[in-house]
Amino acid sequence: MNLFEGVRVLDLSRMLAGPYGSMLLADMGAEVIKIEEPDGGDPMRVMGPPFLAGGESAYFLSINRNKKSVALDLTQTAGRDVFLALAAHADVVWENFRPGVMERLGLGYATLAAANPRLILCSISAYGQDGPYRDWPAFDLALQAMGGAMSITGEEGGKPVRMGLPMGDLAGGVFGAFAVAGSLFRRARTGQGAHVDLSLLDCQVSLLTYMAQYFWADGRVPGPMGSGHASVVPYQALATGDGHLIVAVFAEKFWGGFCRAVEHPEWQADPRFATNRDRVANRAALMTLVADAFASRSTEDWLARLHAAGVPAAPILGVDRVLSDPQVRHRRMVVEVEHPRLGALSTLGTPVKIDGAMQLTVTAAPGLGEHTDQVLGSWLKYPAERLGALRRDGVVR
Repeated sequence: MNLFEGVRVLDLSRMLAGPYGSMLLADMGAEVIKIEEPDGGDPMRVMGPPFLAGGESAYFLSINRNKKSVALDLTQTAGRDVFLALAAHADVVWENFRPGVMERLGLGYATLAAANPRLILCSISAYGQDGPYRDWPAFDLALQAMGGAMSITGEEGGKPVRMGLPMGDLAGGVFGAFAVAGSLFRRARTGQGAHVDLSLLDCQVSLLTYMAQYFWADGRVPGPMGSGHASVVPYQALATGDGHLIVAVFAEKFWGGFCRAVEHPEWQADPRFATNRDRVANRAALMTLVADAFASRSTEDWLARLHAAGVPAAPILGVDRVLSDPQVRHRRMVVEVEHPRLGALSTLGTPVKIDGAMQLTVTAAPGLGEHTDQVLGSWLKYPAERLGALRRDGVVR
């Protein structure tokens, strides 16, 4: 049984943070209805390159699987009436407009709650529904900059760089899905709806975790350390004779195995390196020795030696190798979906496995307005004549 089977979600979101989070709900079995403007739909439909045959955006396909599309003009009174009728049958409304837009559309929380007191409204915005930055526009890059991530990413002394993954957006989607799940749990006990106010900046600040606590502990402002760690040595990427790998001696029990694997047992007896605290204090001296040692063998050779000694180590894989990796494939993190226009497509699976199984039945990202008649007919019982009239007036597509 899917976790969110029977849960109905009206998804007004655009860009990445919103659609990614609503896709997580859809992956877990929720019926997610993507509400789009009849003229063009979600701007991400034309995000690219790359594009697939027929101009299909790879970006759009990646974050809108398992959804249905209803093309509805919310700027028209008739369109808002249709949306409110849908909201009366929904469990969740999910949106990431700037603060105040839902109210200007006549679809603020008070209006939605009047139509459906059990409704959960999840509002994802850059800086939250209140505060001095409330009305600032922002995308992932701005959130990484404002939330501290860019200040601790990259090589020491280098220029600011963003994380390769758009964590400013993706974290918001994950936190949003988590908040909706919690709100649904509360509603099951109390019958009470909720308005979730989720700030992407808040999410980034939350992810600082130990970085913030380190600052409060010693007053030092954390900075970029490349792949290294402020509190653990060795814990970083290392150059081998033919590439790179990572080594993570995160617990003292791995240090002896590391020394034996690199054929330098004397390091374990060296008082400069006896404990992790000593190794952190003498980081430069130790890592010079380690770098010299690792340059002498291939990545494959080092991985075999380190794994034999029980030392955490891994290759640094490009996206192509990740998507073909046997462990990734075994865990069904790559699945096939049948697209009505493009045929068989690969897409990502879900990391959530329940009772040993993945709760994911994959359908392709929908075409614009593909499910308008189906949803309005099944949810609202609109007859063909009414659907035709709404279509002639440009309310739906």
